[in-house]
Amino acid sequence: MKSAELDKLARRHGISLTRPSPDNREVAISGETKRKILSALKIDLPGTADPENGTPRLEPKSAAKKIARSFLPDFLSRTRVWGVSLQLYELRSARNWGIGDFEDLSDMADLAGSLGADFIGLTPLHAPFLADPDRCSPYEPSSRQHLNPLYIAVDRLPGFACSPELERQLASLRQTDLVDYAGVAQIKLRALRDLWPAWRQRSVIDDAYDPADFDAFITQGGDSLRLHALFECLSFSMVERGAGAGWQWWPADFRRFDSAVVTEFERGHADDVRFHMWLQWLAHRQLMQAADRARKAGLRIGLYLDLAVGEAVDGSATWSEPDTYVAKATIGSPPDPFAVEGQDWHLAGYLPSAIAAGEMSPFRRMVSAAMRYAGAIRIDHAAALRRLFLVPLGSRPDGGAYVRYPQDRLLQILAEVSAEHRCLVIGEDLGLIPKGLQDDLAAAQILSYRILSYEQDEKGFKPADVYPVLALACISTHDHQTLAGWWRGADIRARCDHGIVPPDLTEKHLEDRKRERRNLKAALKAAGLDLPARLSQARASEDTLRELTVSAYRFIARTPSLLAAVRLADLTDEKRPTNVPGTSNSYPNWKPKLSVLLADLMSSPLLKSVTAAMREERPRE
Repeated sequence: MKSAELDKLARRHGISLTRPSPDNREVAISGETKRKILSALKIDLPGTADPENGTPRLEPKSAAKKIARSFLPDFLSRTRVWGVSLQLYELRSARNWGIGDFEDLSDMADLAGSLGADFIGLTPLHAPFLADPDRCSPYEPSSRQHLNPLYIAVDRLPGFACSPELERQLASLRQTDLVDYAGVAQIKLRALRDLWPAWRQRSVIDDAYDPADFDAFITQGGDSLRLHALFECLSFSMVERGAGAGWQWWPADFRRFDSAVVTEFERGHADDVRFHMWLQWLAHRQLMQAADRARKAGLRIGLYLDLAVGEAVDGSATWSEPDTYVAKATIGSPPDPFAVEGQDWHLAGYLPSAIAAGEMSPFRRMVSAAMRYAGAIRIDHAAALRRLFLVPLGSRPDGGAYVRYPQDRLLQILAEVSAEHRCLVIGEDLGLIPKGLQDDLAAAQILSYRILSYEQDEKGFKPADVYPVLALACISTHDHQTLAGWWRGADIRARCDHGIVPPDLTEKHLEDRKRERRNLKAALKAAGLDLPARLSQARASEDTLRELTVSAYRFIARTPSLLAAVRLADLTDEKRPTNVPGTSNSYPNWKPKLSVLLADLMSSPLLKSVTAAMREERPRE
């Protein structure tokens, strides 16, 4: 195929012919990249597929196009609110099983309500690989349409009785500073297996866990639920055989959900499949109960759930719906000044031609799965609504390309589903985002996501009053140190310690941080906020940094942004970060627990000071 024909075919299928470089230039992608991306999009190179036969319709550019508007609660037209953000697994309690669970979430909702908060923000609750629990990143789930059964509060299930030996094991799991996912999974699944026979025989009856509701849940879940449960059964079976939990490691006959071998396996494991559907139902019931507790506690928004940008390439979702996903390329990011070789996130993304196809499209099902529990959702990497950077398998990230997605249709689906569930939408619009996307999101009534340390320009930190109204403002997220850690430069040193950034660049970043500290002090002072007298150096005392944290949250609260999030890790002064981006084995990402028990949170002076400041700056109306 001639170069001009290849370019024409690539453009027709939404492939950008250039990508950015670290020095902010546009670099032409190679012919090889175009061919690989076309193949990943399941486009036959010799042909020019008709738009009606699998080719995504590229939306015409129009300055006057009408964008569908997502739901916003009426009360936000007259007030601004705040809430608490956290990771569910990190919660410690005297009763949980070594991992925060849905009962802890209910208790946290009661606490947040008593403090005047209006939402609890959570990292994704998507289904992981139960057979490989140490694959614990909530942003690389097995399926985004199903839940994580490790969050089930087993001790709250009718029929459960604890033994002295079990309590001894639970006490050991509670005492660890890192979540022992393997230990938690083993003990929870064993206890749930013990409970299953009585539930299966309908001898356990409880108003909150009506067997008829279980039957309705299975019917509503359809093939998606059944195939996810079947995947879990196969995954455990394959691990026992010495293969991996993900389907790409399985014998060839098991890699397709519709093979004769898989059908035979399902017939022989019908009870096991139903058990895994039961786990999904229990998680569903308890998350619904937590959402109800949040509403009863006075949280006007309630739960705010995060959606990962993709799924594991070898998980339940890609196994059960292979025609829905890009199979020969993964989601990543092009080269930029902070990652000069680019990034490959090793996540599977929806095909542009499939993502919005049909009345119950994959995208609609995915966002509906979260909105049924939530008063708000956050779309991680909101740029994916317009484009994704796809890296062909076997290529480096600099051999990838941007591919266009049906943005207008996706925004329409968000508007429809958010109205149905009365759920507001937040778009994580950070990093490399296409020109005009933030304006499109604002027009669609999707809130922007503003992090204090990112809101800087050549003059320093932006004043509070220039933050957009349609936004969630916060100081940091799960990918950052706490404010105190940022002040000390702990994030910079961590990147050096883990080999992400070389020592010479680290020294430059430390010098830059000195300037950023001065600029933050200037911004807080200009806002009329009190600053600790001894706030003059990186090695400020803990008391001084706590005073700084209170002032910084006052600054965030004074922005016109409708939502402001207070990170729980800031309030408990955590020294260990949740996640160090760019690491895998050198740091225990997604495992650190909070240093304070849930029941003891109210004894924290910093929590009292920050939440009092939020109530003063954002009084209820």
